[in-house]
Amino acid sequence: MAARVALSGHLWTVAPAIVTFVRRPAVPPARPFRLAFTDPVAGALALTGFLHEPPGARQLLVVLHGLGGSCESSYARRFASAAYAAGIACLRLNLRGADLESADFYHAGLTADLDTVLGSETVASFERVALVGFSLGGHTLLRYLGERAGEDRPLARGVTAAVAVCAPLDLELGATALDGPGNALYRRYLLGGLRAVADAVELRRPGAIAAPRAVRGRVRGIREWDGLVVAPRWGFASAEDYYARASAGPLLGRVATPSWIVLSENDPMVPAGTVRDALRGVSAATEVTWTKRGGHVGFPPGLDLGRRGPRGLESQLLAWLGERL
Repeated sequence: MAARVALSGHLWTVAPAIVTFVRRPAVPPARPFRLAFTDPVAGALALTGFLHEPPGARQLLVVLHGLGGSCESSYARRFASAAYAAGIACLRLNLRGADLESADFYHAGLTADLDTVLGSETVASFERVALVGFSLGGHTLLRYLGERAGEDRPLARGVTAAVAVCAPLDLELGATALDGPGNALYRRYLLGGLRAVADAVELRRPGAIAAPRAVRGRVRGIREWDGLVVAPRWGFASAEDYYARASAGPLLGRVATPSWIVLSENDPMVPAGTVRDALRGVSAATEVTWTKRGGHVGFPPGLDLGRRGPRGLESQLLAWLGERL
């Protein structure tokens, strides 16, 4: 029975990815989003994405993708289509460097970029804003909400709600799980995306990546990558120091914005055991829903998360968000 349950999680993780690789989900009309800013280390940079804006929309959803992905990831495209059909604007945002056109790259706790986007003229033109994060994008937005819960660092204007789907909450436990013997396929996929970002950064800013390309090509684990590439760029002493200082888990108790964390009990990339301890500390503003169906950001069309209205991940998330926007 346990083996069958585990297989189900893998199938719902891999099968949707294969289908969308063959035929990417269609998206509604959009205009490019580009926000220039200056980083003290990397210099002139820009955050990019696509804004889908139905006529007359006054509400905006900002969507963050996962590790090794981009705003073109299938789940981001599907969600944008569902939001547009509901009359809600949607900004599919690339995390720093994910567009392969940047001289720098993101890490799991880099919330400054999100705050910069939320303070932009484009976002400020909407009356209410909600955040939606998938996988590592969910982690980043939860950390942002935890960091910005006090008067000393206020939340961006207009943000009323947030949803995190299949988000890792403890980076240490998450890396250990991903580096496990049963996750070689996922590691290969993630590292492929990370190498592409690093190569693009180095092309634009030679010497920006501490580990040479040949060394990066030999990396076989997430922890090893984080120690060789992420930690040196962002001032962490090691991968372990990075995980300890950047994880969202310790800040979940501070979140004051209505938030919904959706997790799958059969997620092979973010196993339940890696997040349960962190979830014990969530604030009263946070709802947590576990589903026995689906895998990592892949779910059956009839998914029921307990919300009124049509079933399916996007419809259920929009039903919850619609009550808070």
